Amino acid sequence: MTILVSVWGAAPGVGKSTLCAGLCALLAGEGLRVDHFREEEILTRPEFGEVAREFRGTGAVELRTLLEASARFAGAVRAAGDDVVVADALVPFVPTLLAMGHDDRAIAAFTGELGGLLSGLTPVLVYLDGSAGTALARAADREGPRWLDEYVGKLARYGVRPPVRDLASAVEYLRRERAVTLAAARRMGWPVIRVEGATELSPDDVLAIARHGLRPWAPQLR
Repeated sequence: MTILVSVWGAAPGVGKSTLCAGLCALLAGEGLRVDHFREEEILTRPEFGEVAREFRGTGAVELRTLLEASARFAGAVRAAGDDVVVADALVPFVPTLLAMGHDDRAIAAFTGELGGLLSGLTPVLVYLDGSAGTALARAADREGPRWLDEYVGKLARYGVRPPVRDLASAVEYLRRERAVTLAAARRMGWPVIRVEGATELSPDDVLAIARHGLRPWAPQLR
């Protein structure tokens, strides 16, 4: 059965993409067949084609479209026969659901259905926990001086709750995003590997913690 390693984190800049690349190299080095699903590929992979079309047309995506795409994704993974898929910010779609204004009840119903559609896969959530403010500052250093204003503005336009007006309120909103993501994973019965204090750790330390946490599902990571 294919392991689906879904990597999320406290904020942009926390190190998700770095961890995903490290996990892919590590797992492949142990002889496993690994598919790296990068964050931007939700707009380019064939199974998410309808998601991309709706988003580009309206800036939003219907829940049914997300669910149907997830079923196609699971089918494609099973057909490929890979041992592991490392997915950067894919399922369970919580930031997308919050940005579209869905409340806790709607998110619970959605993720309940999503869990069934991923049957045949073994999902494990790896969550990089830490200071959202520190992570955002890192992302701004990497992306340039305008990035943070654009990120805060995007959240404000989405009308998320609690409302976002500035950096402090963006950090507050990200705490809610974190809580809803972890609650959704636990409700679906997904194991959760939390890397605490990820913003204070080196990439090698983060990778070592994730590697240790994944051993029950990938014993090759001795």
